[in-house]
Amino acid sequence: MNSIKYYINWLTHNKLIRFLFVGGVNTIFGYGVYALLLWIGLHYTLATLLGTIISVLFNFKTYGTIVFKNKNNTLILRFVLMYAFIYFLNNVWLFIAKNYLDITPYIAGLIWLIPGALLSFFISHKFVYVKKKATSK
Repeated sequence: MNSIKYYINWLTHNKLIRFLFVGGVNTIFGYGVYALLLWIGLHYTLATLLGTIISVLFNFKTYGTIVFKNKNNTLILRFVLMYAFIYFLNNVWLFIAKNYLDITPYIAGLIWLIPGALLSFFISHKFVYVKKKATSK
């Protein structure tokens, strides 16, 4: 029984595991918002725009509070810039994969999942949700 408690404790205290779990929840939430907006009759371009905005705000709060234990709302700009950077890199990868490596966008997207998630975690940990160190007087 102690080994089960150990693994549960490890899983809940491991930032990367929490990040991946919350990322799964965020993905489901984001797609749900997009699908709901389509269902109520919005054009897919507007559904994508609004869905992305709502999802980024949701993701910012869930990653911040659950994964990094940081509720500082002033970090939203850093978070949005990180999302834009990851989006850019994803598109560069998709371009290279399709045009130079002859990999379909479906497979290239799957390949990107792991490095994209790890890069997103690293940037979030090192540059977005950075806790300020206490200064000694």
